Amino acid sequence: MWQAQYVNHIQPTRLRVTRIDFYLIADVDAAAKLRFACRVAYRAAVSGNKVHILTSTEEQSIELDGLMWSYPPEMFLPHAIMNNESDSPVPVLINWKEPIPGRDDVLINLGETVPDFFGRFERVTEIVSANEKDAGRLRYKYYRDRGYPLFHHELDNWEEK
Repeated sequence: MWQAQYVNHIQPTRLRVTRIDFYLIADVDAAAKLRFACRVAYRAAVSGNKVHILTSTEEQSIELDGLMWSYPPEMFLPHAIMNNESDSPVPVLINWKEPIPGRDDVLINLGETVPDFFGRFERVTEIVSANEKDAGRLRYKYYRDRGYPLFHHELDNWEEK
């Protein structure tokens, strides 16, 4: 009898499926991609999300960290390069490695491939510059073939907004 009562109290759990947003920017330079990542991170963080920006290299992490101190000029976003040993209270962490668990709201992927751990995030942002379309298509196909909800945004003159 106690088993029947226990079963009646089990609530169904909702499965969360990661949303993938692809932003195709008309720019071809790597700096534009980093600037756009700053803007996406700012919007996500002010909405109350914890953001992890995955870069390709340690050098790119350092470059993005420096850029975030001054771009966009009218906004400041608390951020840090992630220390794998502990979490940080800042809303945006930057790293070229897998993030620590618990910061699973938004992943901004600046890498060239789909990271193995992307599925634990609620949202993934893929930024594709005009000269990276082939690599972007491969990532898009990877997510599509696995059934993830995909959203495509083509942006021109995004810095003027």
